Amino acid sequence: MTVEGLDAAVAVGALPLLRSFNEAGAISAADVHVAQRLGRLGGESDERVLLAAALAVRGVRAGSVCVELTEAADWTGADEAIEPSSDLPWPPIEEWMAACLASPLVAVGLDGDPRRPLRWVDGRLYLDRYWRQERVVRAEMDSRVARAADGVDGEALAAALERIFPSASSDRQRLAGAASALRSVTVLTGGPGTGKTTTVAKLLAVLHAAHAGPLRVALAAPTGKAAARLQEAVRLEAAGLPAEDAARVGQPAASTLHRLLGWKPGSSTRFRHDRSNHLPHDVVVVDETSMVSLTLMSRLLEALRPQARLVLVGDPDQLASVEAGAVLGDLVARPPVTGVVPAALVALVRGDMPTSAPDLSALANGVVRLERVFRHGAVIGGLAEAVREGRADDVLVALRAGGSEIEFVEVADEVTDGAVAGVRADAVGAGTALRASALAGDARGALEALERHRLLVAHRRGPAGVIRWTQEVEHWLAEAEVGAADEGEWYRGRPLLVTANDRDTGLYNGDTGVVVDDLRGGVVAAFGAPEKPLLVRPHRLPAVQTVHAMTVHRGQGSQFSRVSLVLPPATSPLLTRELLYTAVTRARQVVRVVGSEDAIRVAVERPVRRASGLRHPLPGA
Repeated sequence: MTVEGLDAAVAVGALPLLRSFNEAGAISAADVHVAQRLGRLGGESDERVLLAAALAVRGVRAGSVCVELTEAADWTGADEAIEPSSDLPWPPIEEWMAACLASPLVAVGLDGDPRRPLRWVDGRLYLDRYWRQERVVRAEMDSRVARAADGVDGEALAAALERIFPSASSDRQRLAGAASALRSVTVLTGGPGTGKTTTVAKLLAVLHAAHAGPLRVALAAPTGKAAARLQEAVRLEAAGLPAEDAARVGQPAASTLHRLLGWKPGSSTRFRHDRSNHLPHDVVVVDETSMVSLTLMSRLLEALRPQARLVLVGDPDQLASVEAGAVLGDLVARPPVTGVVPAALVALVRGDMPTSAPDLSALANGVVRLERVFRHGAVIGGLAEAVREGRADDVLVALRAGGSEIEFVEVADEVTDGAVAGVRADAVGAGTALRASALAGDARGALEALERHRLLVAHRRGPAGVIRWTQEVEHWLAEAEVGAADEGEWYRGRPLLVTANDRDTGLYNGDTGVVVDDLRGGVVAAFGAPEKPLLVRPHRLPAVQTVHAMTVHRGQGSQFSRVSLVLPPATSPLLTRELLYTAVTRARQVVRVVGSEDAIRVAVERPVRRASGLRHPLPGA
């Protein structure tokens, strides 16, 4: 049976309490089996403890690092809502907690028995593996926040800041540059289109200029697609720097985090570089950090040299990793480790210092937030801000106001053909341009057409999912005589989504491309930047699928001229604030939302809740 089938099944042989929660959908058969196996191995028969263990397992699969028993009855996971009925036989909370604290399965406190599979810390129950990973991240980040960086020439740093950030209104980019030079860790945040990635190039120029010797720099991201965008943006921005600074930055290459750490045969969570074999780099920059899981972040921090600088870049309000943890959001939200902004930083960029207490508090932890948006205009920016702040009434007002940048197609429940007329027009228009460029062998034009419009949805399967909407778009294109059924699988103009990593071709899960004529009687698939496409013959491609529609999660990190978001019904557990925010901010020029008022309200008012201890101080600290 597949894991998916096991999730949907009722556990055979489940103990009565676990069975009642399994049948109600609060835990899966897989969760039951893991919990009962732990009980057999550890000599625990108390069903209350096994229920807590099953919820901890379920929490990890839904993105949480731990479970808080006091909130278990109304907890919502990252990828699916767990909203069990209040009629379920929840154990009395005090008795439940006491049973867990007395269990031979549970290590209690920071110094509890490391051989036990569960860990109880400050009201949170962890699978011990995730507790240890969280503790690594906390300890490494605390140490780096409290430690000044070495090898900085103060006069050279001041001169570099003035030269590279000459504008009086640098929107905290100069602050980020100074912080990265003086601190061992910098967290560069901001909404989509605020220039985070392009700021990295200037930041690197500052570091090179201010450092006494040559710097070994690594650029990385959680996916191949994000790494390619980081590399492209840094090289493009570096080319516009003063000649001396451009030469220092050079043409740095970016890789996935997995490749940076070094693949280790037979393991997906252990790497060649670790605590005993550090990475050689002086500076490590990680883009799209919101997509980095707790496990991967702990491995990276272990692998860094103690003297190395770390720069984490990302938007904590976007969708988090598909695996457990919301590390970037936790690091941005946690209270100050030292509570003090270094005096050297204040003296260097006094005019760029934030004035609000929250921003100053964040800066004490090395967090700099960029606020000026370059990608889209104020209208889409205002909508995104209302979503981010959870203001549902303002979101609906902005959507209904419409205008040249926003279109809201309000439906009651079911999405009808009439409701998606605009989506159809955009999809056919983009498909027509895509097909024309592909037939002409114009890889650049085809890749540009691929970014004209993107249809985003929440689900992979079902009536509101990618498969259904991909078929719908193919039907529209066929009716408009844009399709090419007679050309077979590799028809010219077929949009592609890579679904597996392939180091031989340099293509990675999430990359998008298009099949074009090679002008020699055959076809080739084009990927990457339109200005310099990567061309790969179809027989060399890793696993791909047609990408007329895409989940919002898949679209994270990308941008398109026009975006159409078709929301599922309000009952969908995937409707969250982060999903709506991420979708809206993919658009450069126009965003269209198709959905009901109820769906909008549910999404805005339901932030993802990923249980974690990282943003909370340790007991006694």
